[in-house]
Amino acid sequence: MEWLHIIVLSLVQGITEFLPISSSAHLILTPHLFDWPDQGLAFDVAVHVGTLIAVITYFRVELRQMLMACVGNGPEGCHQRDARLSGLVTVATLPAMLVGLVFHDFIANDLRNPLVIASTTIGFGLLLLAANRERADARDEYGLTYALAIIIGLTQVLAFIPGTSRSGITMTAAVMLGMRRESAARFSFLLSIPIILAGGVYKSLLLVQSDQAVAWGSLFLGVALSAISAFACIYWFLQFIQKFSFTPFVIYRLLLGAVLLVIFV
Repeated sequence: MEWLHIIVLSLVQGITEFLPISSSAHLILTPHLFDWPDQGLAFDVAVHVGTLIAVITYFRVELRQMLMACVGNGPEGCHQRDARLSGLVTVATLPAMLVGLVFHDFIANDLRNPLVIASTTIGFGLLLLAANRERADARDEYGLTYALAIIIGLTQVLAFIPGTSRSGITMTAAVMLGMRRESAARFSFLLSIPIILAGGVYKSLLLVQSDQAVAWGSLFLGVALSAISAFACIYWFLQFIQKFSFTPFVIYRLLLGAVLLVIFV
């Protein structure tokens, strides 16, 4: 891969992974639009490792508290709350894990095309618009019930379709189910950790089994750039969503979908 391709694709992955605009769509479309060669499995693994490092680093305090609570060593008064949040993340993750395990090959081979991406970009963008108005009695992530967490987890399954946006669909569902926008984003980002980890492990196993040459310098640069840009994006988005709505991302999705329809239809 050329250095320009590495830099652009790493930044695209890092910036779009946690915004409600679909990182998979942008990673598919960027080489397609610029007529670049496919970035390859090794590079996909690298940029996902970078985003995983970013989200774990950002939520390191919460993750440590959740882990300590699960083993019975959490601080007094927070133990039950943090252990419960761990349970909510776990049950919300199970549907996507099961669907990904069964249908991964179909999703990877049959749904990666610009028209699918254009349709989902517009359709789920309009659904995101419906999540702009949060309720007066909106709750935070600790106030979720297990039933609501499972519903959010079921919507996360839709993110296997390129253009949907995993963060976008889970935030949409969470706000519609009565969460504050910022809390919905935080829960969505916590949900991303097991999903990105599982995807990275799966792709790493495929990489080990392949005879693909590994350009380690390119991979390390991809990890670094995607990690830095993803961390900055998480920080910025959580600040932004406290004051503003999802409207700018809805507009972006509608414009992107329209452009794709013009280009590819």
